Amino acid sequence: MSQNQKLSEDDGPLDPLWVRCDMSDLAGTSWLGAETVHLANKVTGVKLYSVTCKGPSVERRSSITLDDLKQEHKKRHHPFSVALKGNALYNLFGSTVVENTTIESQSSVTVDFKWSHVESILETPPLSSKATLNIKITSGEMRSPMFQKYRELEFLQLLAAGLRTGETEWMEPLETTSAVLTEYLACLYSIPIQTVKTEAAKTELGASIFDAFMERENLDFLEQIWVRMRKSVTSYQDVHDCLKLVMDSLSYGDLKPWIHRDGNSSLGKVFLQSYQQPMDHVSLTGLTPITMLLEVGLDKMRKDYINYLIGNELTTLNHLSYYLSIEVELQEQVIRLRKLHHLLEIMVTCSTFLGLPFDRLFRLTQSCLQYFRTSPYNEDHEFQLPITPALISHLYQKEHPVVWGVEVSSGHSPREVKTTLQLSEKPLVGHIVFDTDYTNTSVNRDSEEPAYFSTVVCCSLVTFA
Repeated sequence: MSQNQKLSEDDGPLDPLWVRCDMSDLAGTSWLGAETVHLANKVTGVKLYSVTCKGPSVERRSSITLDDLKQEHKKRHHPFSVALKGNALYNLFGSTVVENTTIESQSSVTVDFKWSHVESILETPPLSSKATLNIKITSGEMRSPMFQKYRELEFLQLLAAGLRTGETEWMEPLETTSAVLTEYLACLYSIPIQTVKTEAAKTELGASIFDAFMERENLDFLEQIWVRMRKSVTSYQDVHDCLKLVMDSLSYGDLKPWIHRDGNSSLGKVFLQSYQQPMDHVSLTGLTPITMLLEVGLDKMRKDYINYLIGNELTTLNHLSYYLSIEVELQEQVIRLRKLHHLLEIMVTCSTFLGLPFDRLFRLTQSCLQYFRTSPYNEDHEFQLPITPALISHLYQKEHPVVWGVEVSSGHSPREVKTTLQLSEKPLVGHIVFDTDYTNTSVNRDSEEPAYFSTVVCCSLVTFA
């Protein structure tokens, strides 16, 4: 068509043409393709492609060798020299196998390697490779050190949904509402506030694994009320009764609790007012109790996240201003807090399971903050982070790659031609069903030699006179 005299330049360039094949030939061809080569807006040739597939196989001898690949390339193109480039993809974190049982995970951290001077098939990427982490973390996985904090966020989102829809699906209680709150208030009457403040924080948080990341010892009275209520309330009436119990104790002068002065909740402002003068009557009708509790939760969780990020010097308050703003409506505040939680899920995973150093965590934090500030919430977004292979060598050097490839090339654009081999745990061709006894999944396996599908892409260059 490119040589058809009846076609003018006004018809525009021709799109690449690909034909899907059924692999019934001896070579196992799955695709045939063609695309035109242009030079100064003139078609000077065409590149013809063939994609062949085999597999899976655990025998390296049954697949093409590096010399075979180079000879195939030289046979087609007769170059003076060829260049070899390698690429590999490894799973560092995600689904895993424990005692022959696959534990599925929606989270994943993979690493892409690219390097030159390939010496053998399936060679481990050298430390001089260019490496990039691909990070996608899903909130709420039980193995995450942030799981308890996620449960707390769930309760906060439950309250926000109740305000928005008028209906609330309450979580299963971990404690009995009245007993917990009554005992706590009685404790406040007889023990100095500062002592209760510190000990209560340790009691509530000390048993969970995420303490190392999120523990604060300066929980004020309202924050401790939040901690107890989110574990126990199961209805609107529970929320109303708990807050009425607190407000009655405050109005009778039985209680002079310590609270943070920089809080933004309406309940906190009532408490601060009671320090200076008799407390005004507070109506607990309608959705007011839910709104009050939600505001307390937002205040508390913001401080938790600030404590981690600022304490680990990963950002500054100025960079967090978007996430901490109270100038937007409550529903938007909850969305922004959810973004901040997702950021911490990513940071804690990369710190705990990958052991990334401070400079990489700092750069990743800035990338996440920028993305979440300018984009709608999207838990499926994959963040990329350049990494020095030496920092993660202990995670991949003894593992098998999910995908391993080599590219043989010669010539220069637009006349550059390539011959490539890709070995993969899963077939790269979607329209072919392979008859195999192997069960291939992208997880860590106990087998020493994984089975790989092989895909070879060959290119032929035809020039026009």
